[in-house]
Amino acid sequence: MEATEIPESKYELLPKTAPDGSPADGELLEVAMGPQHPSTHGVFRMDVALDGETVVKLKPVFGYLHRNHEKIAENTTYLGSMPYTDRLDYFCSMTNNWAYALSVEKLAGLQPPERAEYIRVITAELTRLVNHTCLVGFLLQDMGALGTPLMYAFRERELILDLFESLSGSRMMCNYMRFGGCRVDLPAGWLEQAARAVAAFPKFLDEFEQLLSDNEILISRTQGVGVLPAKLAVNAGITGPMLRASGVNYDLRKVDRYGIYDRFEFRVPLGDHGDVYDRYMVRLLEMRESLKILERALCEIPAGPIIDPKAKLRGFRPKPGEAYGRIEGPKGELGFYLISDGSPNPYRYRVRPPSLINLTVLEDMCIGQSVADTVLILGSVDIVLGEVDR
Repeated sequence: MEATEIPESKYELLPKTAPDGSPADGELLEVAMGPQHPSTHGVFRMDVALDGETVVKLKPVFGYLHRNHEKIAENTTYLGSMPYTDRLDYFCSMTNNWAYALSVEKLAGLQPPERAEYIRVITAELTRLVNHTCLVGFLLQDMGALGTPLMYAFRERELILDLFESLSGSRMMCNYMRFGGCRVDLPAGWLEQAARAVAAFPKFLDEFEQLLSDNEILISRTQGVGVLPAKLAVNAGITGPMLRASGVNYDLRKVDRYGIYDRFEFRVPLGDHGDVYDRYMVRLLEMRESLKILERALCEIPAGPIIDPKAKLRGFRPKPGEAYGRIEGPKGELGFYLISDGSPNPYRYRVRPPSLINLTVLEDMCIGQSVADTVLILGSVDIVLGEVDR
């Protein structure tokens, strides 16, 4: 009988060392979590070294989904790249469009009309509601609360995706923004439908919080877990809810005041401890602030054109130069850096995706935590592999 080849194991026993580097009793178990593991939120792998169930080393491994987004864009017209931005973060198509449009507008000197600016704010804040609601649902799914929280989240998400579909023709890959404005105007009755969805959302948030925020299991699993110190967050370039959960008051809607955000009064929620619970609560509070912006924007949106008359979408050739446009996306700072050489395609095109940058501190947050808590910590980062691997 022929000997069968034994497949290589993904588990490896490593010599155990004390914190000072000296040998210690026992061995460490190295485990590959992913890239098919359901809690890795996509094709993402964590190489984890465990002492019992305690994480002593963690290496994030990505690149499985690499789609060559940036090089494709350098061989595509400026307008032709707009649909590709939808695929970066497939939960946040509208904000992806806006960040890219903003960069091109800086490059070409275009100014969106007033109505287009209001539409951009409305669609961006609706996108923030979609992202944060789903994040909370997925986080509870990672915790083991199977079904109910995620289904509640998806129920509300569907109402907003209905709005996106009636506006752009697509529920997720909207391809809606254009340089200097928006592709089409709001259909009849859209504002009224949006206002009804916004008016009903606080009741859902109250219901969600009552179900979750004081739940003793959620509190015990999240408080004091995955702490990210403010100094480390700033030094690592972390942005978005993760940074604010560590107590750092930094929101590009306040700092850059891009679009017309300077016209709206809203608070920037901050955490005290930088743990998983703070990251969860900051997102819930941010949704309430988004509702304030939406209520006012839906009431004040003016009539008028939706695109700069100087915008030339076909045969578009911006003058040579460079520009960086950035927005406060739901996950953090999303930026596009473009260099134009006067041709129809960008000479250089680079994306600054929040999911990739925010992953860089994953090991720091997981050291000393249990392997079960590692799943929660990763979930609280809120990543989408489309913009990690681009």
